[in-house]
Amino acid sequence: MQYKDYKDGIRLSRLGMGNMRLPVIDGDQGKIDEEKALAIIDECYNSGVNYFDTAFNYHNGMSEIFVGKALARYPRDSFYVATKYNYMANPDPVDEFSKQLEKLQMDHVDFYLLHGLRDELIDTMVNIGAIDYFNKQKEEGKIRYFGFSFHGTVDGLKKLLSLNKWDFVQIQLNYYDWYLETAKGQYDVLTEAGIPVVVMEPAHGGMLANLSEPAAAKVRAVQPEGSLASFAMRFVKSLPNVQVVLSGMSELEQVIDNVKTFSEGEPFTEAELAAAEDAAKTQKATVTLPCTACHYCCPDCPQQLDIPELLVAYNAFKIGGPFSLMRLASLPAEKQPSACIGCGSCTRHCPQEIDVPAAMKEMAEVMARFKR
Repeated sequence: MQYKDYKDGIRLSRLGMGNMRLPVIDGDQGKIDEEKALAIIDECYNSGVNYFDTAFNYHNGMSEIFVGKALARYPRDSFYVATKYNYMANPDPVDEFSKQLEKLQMDHVDFYLLHGLRDELIDTMVNIGAIDYFNKQKEEGKIRYFGFSFHGTVDGLKKLLSLNKWDFVQIQLNYYDWYLETAKGQYDVLTEAGIPVVVMEPAHGGMLANLSEPAAAKVRAVQPEGSLASFAMRFVKSLPNVQVVLSGMSELEQVIDNVKTFSEGEPFTEAELAAAEDAAKTQKATVTLPCTACHYCCPDCPQQLDIPELLVAYNAFKIGGPFSLMRLASLPAEKQPSACIGCGSCTRHCPQEIDVPAAMKEMAEVMARFKR
């Protein structure tokens, strides 16, 4: 296992275990399959992983309990735990933090984060006193290092950095977001500020481990051996300011593959960088729909759906995963994808000949699963 010096004599494993996607029983996120999950924890620990990440709301609140129980079998000074304060789960930071220590069965947290900050939550963190409160916990030794995880804009990130002296920051970073989204801009801001980066979603929620065949061919041309996931991991770990790369491992095979990747030191070549950019662009082109928002589809829609906006959500879903569709749940039922009757009028009027009913049906089915 490769390690990297952090501070205060601490050396962190380059690979960290995320505990958001543990194996579960019968698809119930609140029922962790403890036998399988313990085997994953043990394989990570015995392979040299010493950074374990969880959060208050993972697995319907059960992740911290499981992680605390699993790691209690090992000496407390042989690993580092990261967990997070989630405002949406509990707006009271005092209450949430006390419950977290109890669930983890620990008297301190090594790495503590404000969870999932977006631009619109920044002022809230200030107004409720969360930053001041957790700084005080740090002074009292209940938190060793204080940071935040971020899903906002580069400007929002700069604003947050001006509010506090942060020990680390966690961002979504992978080669898709590097070339096609704002990950590079965020990384550059943090690097200039001298703040170590912890990486989440290095394989973009699994998308980069399951590329479309045209995109996968771009990767295999420069890395004929090794998995698509290992290519994504190698890209991220090659960035000098990346401290830890988190992987939400739900199977032993994923642990073994990741450990192999983080035990070898071959650098990313210029050819591989070019292939990563090419693969990202190819993936976007092959899994998203080429809607130009011309609105030719709308006038004759019997349901009067805002089809271009719904297709924006569809493309976000194909790149970002099912949770990207959650924002559609706030629409009136008659404006959601499930309202589509599949008449095909939209496709007949579409210059791109997009099969809109098929996209609407796919989104409706995914959203229905969320409601179960």
